[in-house]
Amino acid sequence: MALQIGDTAPDFEAETTDGKIRFHDWMGDSWAVLFSHPKDFTPVCTTELGYMAKIKLILVYPMTTGRNFDEVLRVIDSLQLTAKHKVATPVNWKQGENVIIAGSMNNEEAKQVFGTWDEPKPYIRIVPQPT
Repeated sequence: MALQIGDTAPDFEAETTDGKIRFHDWMGDSWAVLFSHPKDFTPVCTTELGYMAKIKLILVYPMTTGRNFDEVLRVIDSLQLTAKHKVATPVNWKQGENVIIAGSMNNEEAKQVFGTWDEPKPYIRIVPQPT
């Protein structure tokens, strides 16, 4: 059974440099990034990442292309922001830049939360990034 975005990551026990942990207890309500990479790269890396991730994103790179860790961190920033606030991040968004009010929020609710916004299209309501 393949894991998908939105699934809960499987719980497990592991011996770590801090002693034995149970993943869900150790993580609590925090975010966690699990990364696996064998000494000799094989395509198995991506299956391990897919199996063990707090699944909000799956990135698959070809064997000949190194991962873009700046992008991984950017996505984590976006995921945390959008989980806390009813916003979406536009293409090439970076921390601190404007965001888009989520389509699930109607205009009355948006006025209460964000006040005013720029609206180049009725479905694009741009506001400063919430803090």
